[in-house]
Amino acid sequence: MATSGPPGQPDIAYHPDRSKWEARTARRLAEDPSLPSTPLPQGFPSKLRSPLAWEGKDWTDESQWVYQLSEAELKELDDAVQSFKATGLHTGLASPRNFPLPTLGPNLHDLANELYNGRGFFVLRTIPVSSYPIADLVLLYAGISSYISPVLGVQDKNGGVLAHIKDLSTQFDNSKIGSPAYTTDKQVFHTDQGVDVVALFALETAKEGGTSRISSSWRVYNELAEKRPDLVKTLAEPWDLDEFGQNPPYTSRPLLYYLNNRLILQYARRYFTGFQGLPRSANIPPITEAQAEALDALHYLGEKYSLGLNFQKGDIQYINNLAVFHARDGFTDDETQKRHLLRLWLRNEELAWELPEELKPLWRKTFSVRPEDRTFALEPVVREAVRGKGLN
Repeated sequence: MATSGPPGQPDIAYHPDRSKWEARTARRLAEDPSLPSTPLPQGFPSKLRSPLAWEGKDWTDESQWVYQLSEAELKELDDAVQSFKATGLHTGLASPRNFPLPTLGPNLHDLANELYNGRGFFVLRTIPVSSYPIADLVLLYAGISSYISPVLGVQDKNGGVLAHIKDLSTQFDNSKIGSPAYTTDKQVFHTDQGVDVVALFALETAKEGGTSRISSSWRVYNELAEKRPDLVKTLAEPWDLDEFGQNPPYTSRPLLYYLNNRLILQYARRYFTGFQGLPRSANIPPITEAQAEALDALHYLGEKYSLGLNFQKGDIQYINNLAVFHARDGFTDDETQKRHLLRLWLRNEELAWELPEELKPLWRKTFSVRPEDRTFALEPVVREAVRGKGLN
């Protein structure tokens, strides 16, 4: 099968192929045996030592990362929903001032600190989603998340700060879908672009499959720094990210940064390989063989050190999107049970890490919407087109 994309694009697709990765690695090392002796980029450490540098096997019991809501806390949440609704305020204005959680709130502040300065993830279990209409669930989600971060990121051009992650492939042709988030496909390891914290609220799980997987990019870095520092160098150099028909057609920046003793990874594979209705653009530079190998190394090492989360209906999963990347197994729905997540993008200004200059435009774009202009779609929506009338 011919590789889609610009002339010279390596033989690489959105879904990784281990045999191609291993063959590419062997070929590149045979061509240049000195690659493992490449010096690390200036300032990058030989090893990261931090609670963020974990392996999946380090976590032996869900109680290490799951915060189980008590009956009293669930009552407190319900009271906060009813209290906020009585104010008549717009959901975008939900905050600790008007969504009072006197017992749970301080614990949520501690968990926010865990995101930025601890292991980088936790799960809040479990909201009784069947007891609320969708508008109340959205309000509850926004209210809880305001304790993690009062700043919500915009996810579409209309001020929408809430995204529905759901299979829409039965409603739209493949040519209209440019992201695996809207299919039942496996989603490979990636970070969301331009956000500190990714929150996912499970309104329903799949009939089969769909396991949410997370992995420490800090642990992956340690292995690359030890065994393949040339790939660290590749990741820390500028890459051409496909903007899929926008102006400019592509932007350039590194995927990996080290600033103030913190490693930051920001990438999604589809910007370099394309996906379904959005193949890699033919009129932009191809990625290199080194970049293709680096993409596969990130995925397979992420998989090697990953933790599969037992995501249950009513759970809210929060992850540090700067140091933890995530993936999802493929899944199967049926007529009675369809996987449906709500996503928020967050930034806690008090706890936030300093960003490298190259990432600041992304963050300004994401967190530019005023609270009163935030919109919350109650049903899955088709976002504004990117190269045609498709999904972003």
